[in-house]
Amino acid sequence: MSELVARILVVDDDKAVRAALRVNLRKAGHEVQLAQSVDEALRMISERPVDLVLTDVAMPGRTGLELLAELRRRWPTVRVVVMTGYGSVEDAVGAMKSGADDYIIKPVSRNELLVIVDKALAEKALLAELVQLRQQVQDQYGYKEIIGCTAEMVEVYELIETVADTSALVLLQGPTGTGKELISSAIHYRSDRRGAAFVRVNCAALPEGLLESELFGHEKGAFTGAVRQHRGKFEQADGGTLMLDEIGEITATTQVKLLRVLESGEFTRVGGSEPIKVDTRVIAATNRDLLSEVREGRFREDLYYRLNVFNIQVPPLKDRRDDVPLLVDHFVKRFAERHGRSPELSVPAATMQRLLNYHWPGNVRELQHVVERAVILSKGAELTGVKLPEAPQGRPPGAEVLPDGMTLQAALLEYERRVLIEALKAADGVQAQAARDLGISRSNLNYRINRLRIQIKDIVYE
Repeated sequence: MSELVARILVVDDDKAVRAALRVNLRKAGHEVQLAQSVDEALRMISERPVDLVLTDVAMPGRTGLELLAELRRRWPTVRVVVMTGYGSVEDAVGAMKSGADDYIIKPVSRNELLVIVDKALAEKALLAELVQLRQQVQDQYGYKEIIGCTAEMVEVYELIETVADTSALVLLQGPTGTGKELISSAIHYRSDRRGAAFVRVNCAALPEGLLESELFGHEKGAFTGAVRQHRGKFEQADGGTLMLDEIGEITATTQVKLLRVLESGEFTRVGGSEPIKVDTRVIAATNRDLLSEVREGRFREDLYYRLNVFNIQVPPLKDRRDDVPLLVDHFVKRFAERHGRSPELSVPAATMQRLLNYHWPGNVRELQHVVERAVILSKGAELTGVKLPEAPQGRPPGAEVLPDGMTLQAALLEYERRVLIEALKAADGVQAQAARDLGISRSNLNYRINRLRIQIKDIVYE
């Protein structure tokens, strides 16, 4: 059976049929809801979307064909399978002409049911993937989201063009928030692999055991909860590109297994014994200095040199300040449209100067958040509500002359509080990441957060 797990709504006026279908579908791992009429079904879908509707045709009141018509009008991506009796095959034919994905004749056998359900769900997944792929190509192929014309960014564009149509491994290094995922996507969609999948894995988001399963997949029964075979990201990206984000966070054990895959192109699923061969291009990204990690013994030297075939250094925003006006203009237009603000929203010169003077520890991502918040707050024709920790031009934060009445101790505490808040913003509130960026332990960071009374509202833009 398929690996796809779905939310399925069964619609039938016969209680026994509903109960039997629920048992069989739940055994296959699906989440099942039951409705005994068309009106009840429509109400339930309005409250909670579903992936597939399995409906009888002949029911008291409104029929299954009427439900089909309503689903196609209001939720065109929902898959619909109709059920009908032996004497009403013409109803099934009519349903297929009206847009049903398949039909099944009552009484429903378990095997036939699961085959038809799996087929409908697979088609839904394929359609969703196709739509996503087309959108990604449209958005990414021409560098639509990578903004910048400084010498630093021109160099990045040239490197992308140089490496895109090769099969070389690429290592992207740069601070958090600089757009490494966008660059990975641009490399993929400018390569001859663009017709296959672009798959991203955040290596820092999963513990070692789950990361191994996520990368290489697992066999049914490999561990508690492994109720079906799972294809890992390397298999999903076969013929395409796999981006390993935050590669510097993987453990020594995973480093060994990753090196083996990169060297041979083969791996085995967790709990499996048969080697699987793939043709997957890898782009690794990190905000760490991997060479320093190698020297400190935290990252394998052989893996580092295997990944570092083609290195692209992604510059922080503070090193390309001339790109700030371009980025601001891009984000203002995007968020004005998204949030229903004036399409002619302008940025006052004084506001732009403040944005240019700021040091942007969170890079482009932080600028994006700041502009989106300001757009949301803007009511007229000008951008208002830009909120930044101010620092006088030409001086780093904390180097200001002390205001009257402020002691050195109070100024130091205020500076420490500002640094912690900016580090947390740059890490999207993830304390473990912020602690690593600051070079302190997470417990130390947590202590300082409590001591300085930093709250969620201090680090959230929206």
